[in-house]
Amino acid sequence: MDWHEWHDAYDSPDSYLSRRLALIQERLRVALDTAPPGPLTAISLCAGQGRDLIGVLTEHPRGPEVRARLVELDERNVTYAKQAARAADLPNVEVVAGDASLTDHYAELAPADLVLACGLLGNISDADVERVLDHCTALCRTGGTLVWTRSRDIAPDLVPQVCAWLEERGFERLWVSDPSIPQSVGAHRFTGEPRKLPTGTRMFDFIGYDVLRQT
Repeated sequence: MDWHEWHDAYDSPDSYLSRRLALIQERLRVALDTAPPGPLTAISLCAGQGRDLIGVLTEHPRGPEVRARLVELDERNVTYAKQAARAADLPNVEVVAGDASLTDHYAELAPADLVLACGLLGNISDADVERVLDHCTALCRTGGTLVWTRSRDIAPDLVPQVCAWLEERGFERLWVSDPSIPQSVGAHRFTGEPRKLPTGTRMFDFIGYDVLRQT
């Protein structure tokens, strides 16, 4: 899978990626609108080109208050995201080229006010989905918001289980897109006490939805 070319669908307003992006950005705006006053932190796992978070921070009044770290493996996507952040005059948005599964990338900002796992949960095994969500109890601060995505057309539909796993771990469901939308988007608020993020730990193995659909 060419993950740089994959992003081209965002340029079509009728694509499923554009429709999903609109839902993600809506949840991010709500999270920023309801966050406590003062500086905020955000982290994005497998951030791609950063169109979701950078697109919101560009126009949101609280954008300059957010210190963000986006982690992405594809160098071309990293370049795109860096250029977008620079064009939007967001010097506090850092884009890191690296393996997004490694906890060490997030240690400086975790626990964060805003955590994005968008485009990740549909590209890893179900066991790793649960493992990532478990790590979110260290990535997300008390009262922070986790915004996530998972396609419902990967059998079986894991969205209800994702919600259950999160709620078992102290996340309160804020919003989940209607089941009729194949590319599901959700937002959960962490109500628990964040645990310490372990160092030197791999949270998941990225497989790719194209491979998962063949298994």
